[in-house]
Amino acid sequence: MRTNGIMMQYFEWFLPNEGNLWNRLKEDAGHLKEIGVTSVWIPPCYKGTDSNDVGYGAYDLYDLGEFDQKGTVRTKYGTKQELHDCIQALHDNGIAVYADVVLNHKGGGDELQTFWVVEVDPHDRNKAITEPYEIEGFTRFTFPGRNKKYSDFEWSWEHFSATDYNYRDDKDAIYIIQGDNKGIEVDDRSVGQQYANFDFLMFTDVDYKHPDVQEETKKWISWFIHETGVDGLRLDAIKHINDWFVKDFIDHVRGEFAGDFYVVGEYSFYDGMDIELYLHNVEHKIDLFDVALHYNFKQCGMDGPGFDMRKIFGSSIVSAYPELAVTYVDNHDSHRLQGEPYVPEWFKPLAYALILLRKDGYPCIFLGDYYGIGGDNPQPGMQWMIDQLLDVRRDFSYGEQDDYFDHEHVVGWVRRGDEHHPDGCVVIMSNSEGGVKPMSVGTDYAGTSWYDKLGHVQEDVIIGDDGRGWFHVGDGSVSVYLKRV
Repeated sequence: MRTNGIMMQYFEWFLPNEGNLWNRLKEDAGHLKEIGVTSVWIPPCYKGTDSNDVGYGAYDLYDLGEFDQKGTVRTKYGTKQELHDCIQALHDNGIAVYADVVLNHKGGGDELQTFWVVEVDPHDRNKAITEPYEIEGFTRFTFPGRNKKYSDFEWSWEHFSATDYNYRDDKDAIYIIQGDNKGIEVDDRSVGQQYANFDFLMFTDVDYKHPDVQEETKKWISWFIHETGVDGLRLDAIKHINDWFVKDFIDHVRGEFAGDFYVVGEYSFYDGMDIELYLHNVEHKIDLFDVALHYNFKQCGMDGPGFDMRKIFGSSIVSAYPELAVTYVDNHDSHRLQGEPYVPEWFKPLAYALILLRKDGYPCIFLGDYYGIGGDNPQPGMQWMIDQLLDVRRDFSYGEQDDYFDHEHVVGWVRRGDEHHPDGCVVIMSNSEGGVKPMSVGTDYAGTSWYDKLGHVQEDVIIGDDGRGWFHVGDGSVSVYLKRV
């Protein structure tokens, strides 16, 4: 991550099934460089359950849009060659590429198998509610369209720990697979503790206790990084994967490629989740998306004046582990699950200022917020607003930070600048009625005029002899002040 680095999530759930994302991103690479984007998080780029699979129904991780499988050669986003061309274009513009990697589960098996299971209580996965019995599930993965190219490994029921559908009885349930070194593992603290044991999430759950699975997964990631040239990984659903394997996996990648090879994980929060324990168990070797901050943004947007802005960073990763936090406002999952923005639209400019213009955290902007959301409920983006904030981050948001989180609704901060960006910036926002706040930019700036780049406040602020200015903000708004040249 370079100084003032910016990640962009370059996909959203409702992209059309046209196989055009890699071409679109390739053409957009120069523009992304101009606005200051330094890395792009791309969606899962291998074959899913069909051509419209967003990528989280992972079928064949070796098929990057090369083989005729699941009714398609391309993935939802394009062909393998188009993926290569896209990554090359981003690299040519100095932009790193982070690939979304789904290790928790597989979907779309090729053949039915019979195996023994027990059903568990969905709300207490440590509690069996049946005796062991046989079911049938699509747990055999032979990848006939690939015909063993790149790997001859074939998946079978013994490589999975659980599944969610019995084809023999046409029944949905959570089925824990029985066998050697399998079954219910009570008090397994290596996965999330929601529902007592949140190892199972969906489809057929990969069993990382199996040594062949560990070996094949490491073999695949080595092939994948060599094949694509990606610079980092976004690991999906890591609270459902044994933390000891996540650590081992990262150690393998960094041992082969680079000690600073970038890895960020999605660990969704819930009440009682202990993020410190997780980070301890993986030896702080992974960045995490700041889900708690995301939730705070939602609550502030929903509650408006009922939310105390002094607590906007409460319980967040960026406040406890600023060097490990990827801060964000919205993403593909929150739109998919909500059917509408998770963070209310009025608050998004404030939220983006809070992630883009502060000292700590690695901010990630969302394609859906920037360019808009498609699907049955399309929503426009806020490109102009985000561009203004990106301009400030690129050119002014540097140096030490003085916080003025001293009011329930009107808060702000000053970035002091550095030797290459001496003037810095001033940010003020309100989640209720507008107001004014005295903030100091230093006596060296006495008599200078500062203007609101966002245009919400028309009057300039004149800095007094004591180095302070009285900075204004409107109702439920944010203003970003820069020194007039």
